[in-house]
Amino acid sequence: MQDGGTIAFRNNRMTRKYDYLIIGSGVAGMSFALKVAHTGSVALICKSTLDVANTDLAQGGVASVTNLAVDDFEQHIHDTMVAGDWLSDPAAVCKVVTEAPAQIKQLLEWGVEFDRNEQGDFDLHREGGHSEFRILHHADNTGHEIQQSLVAAVRANPNIDIFENHFAVEIITQHHLGKIVTRRTRDIECYGAYVLDQESGRVDTFLSRVTLMATGGIGSVYHTTTNPLIATGDGIAMVYRAKGTVQDMEFVQFHPTALYHPGDRPAFLITEAMRGYGAVLRNLAGEEFMHKYDPRLSLAPRDIVARAIDSEMKQRGEDHVYLDVTHKDAEQTRHHFPNIYRHCLELGIDITKDYIPVVPAAHYLCGGIKVDLNACSSIKRLYAVGECSCTGLHGGNRLASNSLIEAVVYADAAARHAIEHHQHYDFRHDVPDWNDEGTVHNEEMVLISQSEKEVGDIMSAYVGIVRSNLRLDRAWNRLDILYEETEKLFKESKVSRRICELRNIINVGYLIMRQAKERKESRGLHYTVDYPPAPKQASDLEL
Repeated sequence: MQDGGTIAFRNNRMTRKYDYLIIGSGVAGMSFALKVAHTGSVALICKSTLDVANTDLAQGGVASVTNLAVDDFEQHIHDTMVAGDWLSDPAAVCKVVTEAPAQIKQLLEWGVEFDRNEQGDFDLHREGGHSEFRILHHADNTGHEIQQSLVAAVRANPNIDIFENHFAVEIITQHHLGKIVTRRTRDIECYGAYVLDQESGRVDTFLSRVTLMATGGIGSVYHTTTNPLIATGDGIAMVYRAKGTVQDMEFVQFHPTALYHPGDRPAFLITEAMRGYGAVLRNLAGEEFMHKYDPRLSLAPRDIVARAIDSEMKQRGEDHVYLDVTHKDAEQTRHHFPNIYRHCLELGIDITKDYIPVVPAAHYLCGGIKVDLNACSSIKRLYAVGECSCTGLHGGNRLASNSLIEAVVYADAAARHAIEHHQHYDFRHDVPDWNDEGTVHNEEMVLISQSEKEVGDIMSAYVGIVRSNLRLDRAWNRLDILYEETEKLFKESKVSRRICELRNIINVGYLIMRQAKERKESRGLHYTVDYPPAPKQASDLEL
């Protein structure tokens, strides 16, 4: 144990202190940990194990300009701005695109392997919205390769203490010191977090000089999602409750092609790289339909493809569509997509001969905790990186494979800034222990399970790919009832991961609805029938 070990144990509560407290263990959290560990003590909190994260399920790859013979930064920047419906922050876009090659080099140094061709160059893929082949990948399980490489590096680092099966309940701010904190309060500070040890049931206090939020996405807010079920928006909800700034929550990206296999949760992802490879979308009659929606056909940005599939399903009264890759060379298909081939074959689908049934599923959040170019949130001493953050890179819609590279670029920025400033922050020693006096163990798990299901059904039915004022109002009213019931249950019960996750998905659902109601236009991933977009001109498509 580093200097950031146990400093007190009283009233059956443990208090620890660390220079750096990291909440979340995907590529964002682990890369930050590796970059700061030589300068101080590090605590890495993960609510399950290090192997479980959104990163691990990412199939497609990492976008970076590497082939300068045909590609350049300007093209990648332009593609990102177009996909984001020109809502992206140009400074954030420029930062990620230009710093991407250096971070790719860092990943290689950590042991990540990307596929190469016979000449030894990167075997680059192209995905929807990209004008060039610039996607580095490891077969069709790039996220798994990155996650496992970083897990090995983190476990080998003696300065990083790993707390698996620990759940961050709340971040600690002035509010916990008896001070009134409002959204207009300036200089809100984070002093660490209250963390549930799931094995003992004890809520311990983790004090830190700086805290990094890297809790990933929000997919479990929806009934159908490609995210692991741990993606309950915990970091966003904690920061919102602490009066931090949360932005662009209306922009939820639905991946167009999750494998349609009723009962699976999460849904198995069919990577967008398969459409880049040449797969064609067809309805259940076998007819290609993307020509009716966009001249880029199956390589149109994800929001357009997802809405097109949603439209076809609703018009025809069908539960899914097909992705057809049968016209491609079978051996090449098995080589490029071994995991997809194997998984589908287990379900009786030979993708070299059979159409793949697919359906859109909640996949990625473009909004989140608002941060600057150093990954600093509106709360002092608190950084946010990865999917839980809103850097401005994605704007109204994420360009395929920009998320993993955003995570490592901003983790690097956060690390450099935190290393420079963390010694200026003192530990707070007047933080009280977690108070659960008067609470009881809740044995009515059916209440939590049913409420979780209701949230997913409400969000999927009314706050999905296509929205309306009426749908949003109905969702608002129904979620408000669940909010009141859950807050009452939380106050009366001993802390558990399940009640905290339910509380968080309700908070996140509220934020998505509220910010969707505030945007009086159809833009990017937010599409509402009450404010239909103006017809696109050929010049607007930026082909």
